[in-house]
Amino acid sequence: MLRSELIDTLHAENQHLTRRDMERLVAVVLETITQTLEAGARVELRGFGAFSVRERKARAGRNPRTGETVQVPSKHVPFFRTGKELRHRIDAASKK
Repeated sequence: MLRSELIDTLHAENQHLTRRDMERLVAVVLETITQTLEAGARVELRGFGAFSVRERKARAGRNPRTGETVQVPSKHVPFFRTGKELRHRIDAASKK
């Protein structure tokens, strides 16, 4: 699903709000999640899942074009873990 499709879906379910209001709502939610992760905190949406930040350690990598060994620095990456309810719904839908 694209961001615009999410906005359209929310707008269809909430006709009393304008599409512009839905765009702002989605932007605020995503920005809040982003800022929380930037601060190193965790975002948990019960039944859906949890966003967190994990550290990847520095390692030796390989340039696929030349085969040369290069040092890859450590970095922080976003991580998402699905909630139990979401896992069960996806599993049930895939068995249909």
